[in-house]
Amino acid sequence: MRYALLLFMLVPVVELFVLIEVGSQIGGLATVLLVFLTAAIGVTLIRKQGIDAAFKAQEKLQRGQIPAVEIAEGFMLVFAGLCLLIPGFVTDSIGALMLISPLRKVVASGVALSFLKKRMNMKPAWDNTGFNGSTSAHSAPIDGEYSKEQNDTIEKK
Repeated sequence: MRYALLLFMLVPVVELFVLIEVGSQIGGLATVLLVFLTAAIGVTLIRKQGIDAAFKAQEKLQRGQIPAVEIAEGFMLVFAGLCLLIPGFVTDSIGALMLISPLRKVVASGVALSFLKKRMNMKPAWDNTGFNGSTSAHSAPIDGEYSKEQNDTIEKK
């Protein structure tokens, strides 16, 4: 949480510094127009790539496969969109990096793979094995008979 607060305070300061530096080099109006241009181009690219990722995920679902990489790519595209909509060149650069499809696929496949590994190693609560994978004595099945009796009387205390 401490890092999020630091990031929340540091990003606007860095963005303002870069905007002032770029504005002093190319002019204020050109800087503002460049920020709007990067946002418009970014939103257009994200819309196209997001639709492509959704279609790929749908195809995988129809084949009975888990679209983990496509879901991770979708989250990365949403984050890239947010970065591109925030005015500034640093966040625009981060968003543009996430729009590079091969780079995004590598990162998304790594994230999806680590997530799936964590989920696959978890044992369900009804599993008969202990934490180390061996069957413990108290989790073994118990032989016995079971019968259900109907009791119509209700005892009152």
